[in-house]
Amino acid sequence: MVEIDMNRVDGIIDRYEGERGVLIQMLLDLQSEFNWIPKEAIARISERMRIPKSQIYRIASFYKAMSLNPVGRHLIQVCLGTACQVRGAPKIMDRVKESLGIEEGETTPDMRFTLRRVNCLGCCAMGPVVVVDGDYHGRVTPSGVKDILQRYK
Repeated sequence: MVEIDMNRVDGIIDRYEGERGVLIQMLLDLQSEFNWIPKEAIARISERMRIPKSQIYRIASFYKAMSLNPVGRHLIQVCLGTACQVRGAPKIMDRVKESLGIEEGETTPDMRFTLRRVNCLGCCAMGPVVVVDGDYHGRVTPSGVKDILQRYK
């Protein structure tokens, strides 16, 4: 279980209290602060801003920029679009999963890495592509996965 500092949550809410139409920005600020949006934070927003929890969850689950599950310090995205797939991306994904001991969509127990599959990153000529924290690694080989991960440990 991840411990949440509710003082930090309250600080974010305080910045917006009394304003209308700020829910998305408040959720983005929480995402930025914690790297995810904890259910305790949603309950606090609901209580303090008088917004139904269902509305908050609906918005938080709609936007890809927001996560309702803990996300590791480093986000790894493996492109499995057509161009990357034909160039060996499934083997890259397998090697990342094997190296981290997690499956797609999971986070390592130490909260260091989260692994996500993406359908296209728009850089097909570089495929297969792995993105870690916004850093693009192109023409990745299964043997190169270890070196990429090592940079972020």
